[in-house]
Amino acid sequence: MQSFTLLSLFVFVNSGSSAVLRRERNDAPIIGVLAQELPKPQAFATSYVAASYVKFLESAGARVVPVKVNQSHQEYERLFNSINGVLLPGGGVNLTTSGYGEAARVFYSLALKANSEGDYFPVWGTCLGFQELTYLTSGKFLLSPTNTTGIALPLVFTKDSRNSKLFRNFPADILEALASEPLTENLHQWSLTMKSYNKSEELRMFYKVLTTNFDGKVEFVSTMEAYKFPFYGTQWHPEKNPFEWIRSEIPHSPNAVKATFFMADFFVNEARKSSHQFPSKEEESEALIYQYNATYTEKTSPFEQMYLF
Repeated sequence: MQSFTLLSLFVFVNSGSSAVLRRERNDAPIIGVLAQELPKPQAFATSYVAASYVKFLESAGARVVPVKVNQSHQEYERLFNSINGVLLPGGGVNLTTSGYGEAARVFYSLALKANSEGDYFPVWGTCLGFQELTYLTSGKFLLSPTNTTGIALPLVFTKDSRNSKLFRNFPADILEALASEPLTENLHQWSLTMKSYNKSEELRMFYKVLTTNFDGKVEFVSTMEAYKFPFYGTQWHPEKNPFEWIRSEIPHSPNAVKATFFMADFFVNEARKSSHQFPSKEEESEALIYQYNATYTEKTSPFEQMYLF
């Protein structure tokens, strides 16, 4: 990687007789998006990434690398050291026994270790990815069935959200819209209820609840962030508003689209704090999702487009 990309530049700034080490911002962030198994494997593909997650990250200035399932630990570790963050997307596979679950476990463990040693590496989980984070952190399946399959909701912000990393720099009008308009698409059969969260010491000590929602019977966690690590989770789907059109309840209003951008902008800015880079420009190019074509799948899947592997 050429030095002008500022991927891993450190400069010394003289301050009297002392030198202060400052890490430069990485303005060429590359984020991994975890693939998952197709419900029905095809002759030409066994896994996929929904294109809306790729567009979500690209809209805020990141490039994307697919994190394929069923790779070796060595391959995952090599990729981890080359990218600047990872997104665990929504989907329908098993949290514990799938290739998605195993890859998520490896990247979660690597991210814990790296961040503990001062090597910044953000992790984002959406829907299934949110649920995966709760499992990886607690070591337990703590989810409960909820009536949340296909509904857009306004967020109920907690007191902790005011000083959260995720929301504290959002424009006031977008926060107001998120709290008063149904801008967040929920498409999940399982949720982490506040009751389960409060009973789990592992989750209470690790994650701060930023927003909740209510399915008519129970209150569940809809947005969270870790206290000490750059780990974030949304049970709802910020990526769908501008890019998915199949389901009628997905909001496409100006505020819905703006909310999506600010969520993406936040996470991409988190990735800009990572100094990981590929060993060479050639390896970087080979890994990028540009090597694959998005397939129009509106008639055969819940997604407008998918990348198939």
